[in-house]
Amino acid sequence: MGKVIVTVKLTNYVEEQLKKLKLLKGEPRSVEAEALVDTGATRLYLQTRTIRALGLKKESEITSKTTNGARRRAVYQAVRLELMGRNGAFEVVEVDDDVPNLLGQVPLEVLDFVVDPKRQKLIANPDHGGIQMTEEY
Repeated sequence: MGKVIVTVKLTNYVEEQLKKLKLLKGEPRSVEAEALVDTGATRLYLQTRTIRALGLKKESEITSKTTNGARRRAVYQAVRLELMGRNGAFEVVEVDDDVPNLLGQVPLEVLDFVVDPKRQKLIANPDHGGIQMTEEY
């Protein structure tokens, strides 16, 4: 399968909520960025420069298993991720600027997208008739 790259809109979720409560003047910080769809990754991973542009604050650290072994990574406040008419709030794991932004399995599941390997693109889950759906078993 080839690379699947998407353009996502990312908004500082805390600032967005403060704006709704009328506690923030101006608009929440937001950027558009390219992200590599990586079904082998778990979460939403953003480059340091993207995190800084959004003004996110560090909340914790996690150990991340990589192809080069285990590595400690910073976890930042949530962003609202918008993609193809769908959105959700996701914590952010920091990656170096020489690594692409990665859209992992958790955001893909929540937003109900799957990779179409034949056409090498991201699509709405065809099992759900084009409607964003969650599954409970």
